Amino acid sequence: MPQPITSTNDFVVKFANVNGSGSASANLLFARSILRMGAPVATRNIFPSNIQGLPTWYEVRVSAAGHLGRRGGVDLMVAMNPQTWAQDVTSIDPGGYLFYDSTKPMPPSKFRDDITVIGMPLTEICNQAYSDPRQRQLFKNIIYVGALASLLGIDVAAVEQLIGEQYKGKEKLFAPNRDALHLGHDYAAKHLKPIGLRVARAEAVGDRIFIDGNSASALGAVYGGATVAAWYPITPSTSMAEAFQRYCRRFRVDPVTQKNRYAIIQGEDELASIGIVIGAAWNGARAFTCTSGPGISLMQEFLGLAYFAEIPAVVFDVQRAGPSTGMPTRTQQADILAAAYASHGDTKHLLLFPEDPHECFEFGALAFDLADRLQTPVFVMLDLDIGMNEWLTRPFHWDDKRQLDRGKVMTAADLDAGKEFGRYLDVDGDGIPYRTYPGTHPNKGAFFTRGTSRDRYAKYTEDGAAYVDNMQRLLRKFETAKKLVPAAVCTPAKQPTKVGVIYFGSTSAAMHEALAALEDQALHLDALRVRGFPFGPEVSEFIAAHEQVFVVEQNRDAQLRTLLLVEGGIDPAKLVPVLHYDGTPITERFITGAISALLRAAKPLREVAS
Repeated sequence: MPQPITSTNDFVVKFANVNGSGSASANLLFARSILRMGAPVATRNIFPSNIQGLPTWYEVRVSAAGHLGRRGGVDLMVAMNPQTWAQDVTSIDPGGYLFYDSTKPMPPSKFRDDITVIGMPLTEICNQAYSDPRQRQLFKNIIYVGALASLLGIDVAAVEQLIGEQYKGKEKLFAPNRDALHLGHDYAAKHLKPIGLRVARAEAVGDRIFIDGNSASALGAVYGGATVAAWYPITPSTSMAEAFQRYCRRFRVDPVTQKNRYAIIQGEDELASIGIVIGAAWNGARAFTCTSGPGISLMQEFLGLAYFAEIPAVVFDVQRAGPSTGMPTRTQQADILAAAYASHGDTKHLLLFPEDPHECFEFGALAFDLADRLQTPVFVMLDLDIGMNEWLTRPFHWDDKRQLDRGKVMTAADLDAGKEFGRYLDVDGDGIPYRTYPGTHPNKGAFFTRGTSRDRYAKYTEDGAAYVDNMQRLLRKFETAKKLVPAAVCTPAKQPTKVGVIYFGSTSAAMHEALAALEDQALHLDALRVRGFPFGPEVSEFIAAHEQVFVVEQNRDAQLRTLLLVEGGIDPAKLVPVLHYDGTPITERFITGAISALLRAAKPLREVAS
């Protein structure tokens, strides 16, 4: 039998609950209390798509080293859902711990010999302390938080302070929650033995903040000058529109007149939402929509219009598992190709790939500059893992002097000065024409916006040569975009190597840790994190410098790899897919295991999938 796991500030706690039981706030309270002690945490919420009744899990990873990705495995399982008992017990690492409600006796066959079982009669304690059924359920969650604080050495005062902040000015709510916390803490201190997992005070959090990617993106949109949002509710992007509304109420209300300087519209569907965005952007507003895969599917025709008519638009795609409805509350990176080539005909769109909420804020603002500069739709490609989970991240930098890049806009003075205006005229070879805002001049600079073919002066034509001229100019503009999107970031291995790995987005957190784990096995890889599409020259140069390059992504069909092959003319045998797509965030253990197995295999490399 393995020895019980002993570790300080380096372990994984997983809560197994029932959706709708009120456990979410208690579990978050647990995570935040560890942050208050100065120890970094990474949280992951895995929840069902129905309102209540199905299983939900919440992982809290405590990492002194600051690892923010999922490690894989569980050291302490808090098993509060009988329906998932067998699955939850199986997931515990050997030597780990199982905390459960022991009010009802369970046969030995329900446990494992290689773990430590900690039983606490939570239901019995609640029944004795409370008469109201709802109070029994809600306070049961706070009671187990108190018990865990005792078992792990968490400062109960820190937890109590958080409860006080949550219910500030609501003494009637604060006092019962505080009492329930101490009820659990005092029982555990008296009846339960401390375990080998401990939380110790540290100074490892620093000035970092704890925020989800949807909120960070919404704030980035405000910072980027957005004044119009049109959206239709869809998981997992809805909270972004709600956050944008909160921030607009703070930053977009005229201090003198108290009038709103923003418009937020819930469209009748995703098609209407992107139409509103395009209309607002055509009028000169900075506008966006937030959606997920099914919404992208519905927006295809309008996205083609924005591309061809060259109207700025920003789309935040918080990706989820598909196709169709798929798993709406599970994460994937599976909209890459759909977004890159959205609409019929020959289209190519800009994609930005933030790795965490910090980049969600930065790229959220940058997207509007790029959309205006290039007069085209820009996609910010989040996923549910980044969007809906709270991450420990660097604080945002807000500069009140930041200037918006509106791109090539011809003014009335320019027109009066005699500058030639052709709405689709490329005057300097970068593929980007000048535009005018509606009403710029009483009789100059007007044009007809159309989705049909036209010449350089926006005059309708189906002449083949004019059409080819326009389509080639759009390609030149796409080449210009390569210099404007965020460049890929290279992390060289400590030793020279001919093996590389490419990754993007939320995979980044687990990848950083996996690279270190592979290095411990004497497996060295240069790493390249792609941050935008179209790909800059550094991407093809990285691939050319290596004999073999793994492409790690969270989808079935290796979509980033496909994009690299299509756009780069690369030998397919050179790019080896490593794919994870079960809907849960990718883990360090998966990446390490998959790549090490491929590197050590004597037979030809083959795809590794979860």
